[in-house]
Amino acid sequence: MAETDVAAASLFGADRRLCSADVLSPPEVRARIEVAVLNFLAALSSPSSPSISILPLIARKSANCSLRSGLLSDVSSVYLSYAFCKRSLTRENDAKSFVRVWKVMEMCYKILGEGKLVTQRELFYKLLSDSPKYFSCQRHVNQSIQDVVSLLRCTRQSLGIMASSRGALIGRLVLHEPEEERIDCSILGPSGHAITGDLNELGKLNLHSDARYLIVVEKDAIFQRLAEDRLYNQLPCIIITAKGYPDIATRFILHRLSQTFQNMPIFALVDWNPAGLAILCTYKYGSISMGLESYRYACNVKWLGLRGDDLQLIPQSAFQELKPRDLQIAKSLLSSKFLQEKHRAELTLMLDTGKRAEIEALYCHGFDFLGKYIAKKIVQGDYI
Repeated sequence: MAETDVAAASLFGADRRLCSADVLSPPEVRARIEVAVLNFLAALSSPSSPSISILPLIARKSANCSLRSGLLSDVSSVYLSYAFCKRSLTRENDAKSFVRVWKVMEMCYKILGEGKLVTQRELFYKLLSDSPKYFSCQRHVNQSIQDVVSLLRCTRQSLGIMASSRGALIGRLVLHEPEEERIDCSILGPSGHAITGDLNELGKLNLHSDARYLIVVEKDAIFQRLAEDRLYNQLPCIIITAKGYPDIATRFILHRLSQTFQNMPIFALVDWNPAGLAILCTYKYGSISMGLESYRYACNVKWLGLRGDDLQLIPQSAFQELKPRDLQIAKSLLSSKFLQEKHRAELTLMLDTGKRAEIEALYCHGFDFLGKYIAKKIVQGDYI
């Protein structure tokens, strides 16, 4: 893309390299798909030099990734520049990927025409039955969806693809959808309120809260422990979890909460291992694979624990050796451009000791210790 084209595609001169995905209506997305088809046919039927057109996709690689800092906020997010990779039917390694992009676009065109929303899993089984030669695993669908997002520059939700949410929340929060009953999340059972995968529904929610803190926890077991203890009655807070690696719906509602209650700090409680840090960074900055949408979900998340300073609270018998997967994640994090120095120091300590520790190790002090640990660290400002 020429320099003038990049400038024309940006709102401000400072963001000339920024590339993002738009939230579009179904007719707008269908129009973009139609344009892509027409461009393909035009290249194929050119009288001078007919050819199979290539698909120019925004490159989702670390070399094309940078960190964008907000002008009016303390939130930073991953963004992708206008650098392209290609899917080509004439390349042996790309041929199937090329066809998959068109298959997914065809399915999205139908879904949007019918006014439906489907999950990635539902889309996989439909494509598996229709085109088993091209879609033999979920990864093929996930990759192709990201390719379509890169090609059409629109969000997954705009394509009619709904997030498959595992998340839940509980605490001092009242949810109210227009013409629906209010949900008081402070009187729910320890499983909390299940977060829907429909981002449109999440966007319509009216949010009311007298909480002072947002606490993101990595694991469902820890979430249920804190919910069972009614931590939010002692510490005015909202507790949220994605039950592992954060899904889009959980990130979306966390971002909505942070925008609605802008003076409410967000604290993360994750295991002391590379995967825990990767989860925290995904909430904080977004991910490279979804770099076109990351700024829509990024939040200023502070690392409450577990951290190196907390290791003295854990008995030696509770530490575990780092696994090969931990080392792989650590290598990826250390090579990233956005890992801040204090986070890098924690990761280096993990690698130097060769150890990892889980939040549950704090139960050596009793099952009620975790709530006290969280409250003490927040009051003392012990977070990064």
